[in-house]
Amino acid sequence: MSLTFHWFLPTNGDSRHVVGGGHGTPVTAAGGDRPPSVGYLTQIARAAEDLGFVGALTPTGAWCEDAWLTTAMVSQNTERLKFLVAFRPGFVSPTLAAQMASTYQRQTGGRLLLNVVTGGESHEQRAYGDFLDKEGRYRRTDEFLEIVRGLWDGKTVDLAGEHLQVADASLARLPDPVPEVYFGGSSPIAGEVAARHVDVYLTWGEPPAQVAEKINWVRGLAAKEGRTIRFGIRLHVITRDTSEQAWAEARRLLDGFDPETVKSVQAGLARSESEGQKRMLALHGGGRDGLEIHPNLWAGIGLVRGGAGTALVGSHEEVAERIAEYHRIGIDEFVLSGYPHLEEAYWFGEGVLPRLRQQGLWTHPARPAAAPQPAAQVPFAASGSR
Repeated sequence: MSLTFHWFLPTNGDSRHVVGGGHGTPVTAAGGDRPPSVGYLTQIARAAEDLGFVGALTPTGAWCEDAWLTTAMVSQNTERLKFLVAFRPGFVSPTLAAQMASTYQRQTGGRLLLNVVTGGESHEQRAYGDFLDKEGRYRRTDEFLEIVRGLWDGKTVDLAGEHLQVADASLARLPDPVPEVYFGGSSPIAGEVAARHVDVYLTWGEPPAQVAEKINWVRGLAAKEGRTIRFGIRLHVITRDTSEQAWAEARRLLDGFDPETVKSVQAGLARSESEGQKRMLALHGGGRDGLEIHPNLWAGIGLVRGGAGTALVGSHEEVAERIAEYHRIGIDEFVLSGYPHLEEAYWFGEGVLPRLRQQGLWTHPARPAAAPQPAAQVPFAASGSR
């Protein structure tokens, strides 16, 4: 089985510095260095497509551009790349969401993946008119996915749930293929929802031992539901020809973190209701020391960014080794990013992916395995030529 790699579309802006934002925190000033225009995002998407990434994640929230609209536009300038569209089920009716996904599949040739984000911050949810508490939001997500899954199966759905109600709901045209559903969450109720409904459970980049615990937990819950699911991980990446070069880049990024910005972001994230965000904060504790929390796993990004806060840092060989380590504990999909996203896509795509291909762990999704090449013939050289 070939590992699957996805990249990231920075719809909150891009930079040679870390662009903050997420989980109720504002986008940092660096987000204005490269605004998230369709033209720039298309450059990233085309690079990812050519390098061999299967899809590209787009975030959701008040801090970034709308994922549905942005990816629909970028999709018209790409050919194969899929779009892992993050959305919050509390903001749209399940029948409409199922219809939107069906339309998206037809208009893009089946290039939609869905990242269901329940929403961990009540104050941000309220800005959108959603006043449920965290527990209620997960219960609603459970009902939402039950409805959507039924509609995609061609059923006529009637459901009178605690939070959602539909009557005689159906789709005139079914999505082909049915979009795969990605989902993350570290609270007990999140595990229950994942076990019942999702195709891929995503975790943020914790050390392998902690990730293994999550995998075993969710796998066990899914087995009780009679289901099997796949597992993915969300990480940033800084990979270079040598380990020294990669860590120098990590230090450059760290040196660019304004102390007041770090203090403000950490104060905001400390109020987060997200169990996953709390686990991210625990990895670095808000300080700049001891940020390598596992070989080649750096927690520095989380000082100024909500959500995914860790990066794989090292030589191409070292990063490939860490990916293989995560794969051994059950991770098959990797959702990656780096600053700036255009250049870092090439560093990873040209540096790490070929090494994984040599190990038999990865195949370019659009290119068959290359046939063995005959030994190069040394051309005749005239005496004295160089």
